[in-house]
Amino acid sequence: MWASYNGHEGAVRLLLARDDINLDRPGPHDQTSLWGASFKGREGVVRLLLTRDDVDPDKPDKDGKTPLWWASRWGDEVVVKLLLLQGDANPNILDSGGITPLRSASFHGHQGVVRLLTLPRLYQSRQTRQR
Repeated sequence: MWASYNGHEGAVRLLLARDDINLDRPGPHDQTSLWGASFKGREGVVRLLLTRDDVDPDKPDKDGKTPLWWASRWGDEVVVKLLLLQGDANPNILDSGGITPLRSASFHGHQGVVRLLTLPRLYQSRQTRQR
């Protein structure tokens, strides 16, 4: 988790190569490696983690906030795009307070993220996959 949070791509690569390490296992406050990398805007680490099938882009922390929620909150367009397109993250998950990534991005004035979260092709492709 700390290697991801701090953006240490080399260390994350080494950990991903091991069979006995689960980088999707939650740490303190139910935060995963992808959560930490997304929270801190560690684009390279997010990209690495999303190559794995055993990393869940929708796993929330103790407050129900997903990696996409945090990337949206901070206005990180690159990480949001990675989570949506490469990670297939669900943009409609509510946190424990009933707030979606879109609402968080809107509240904080992150126009580019709002645009990404409302792109019809992303929304339509998710709807098709959910059926």
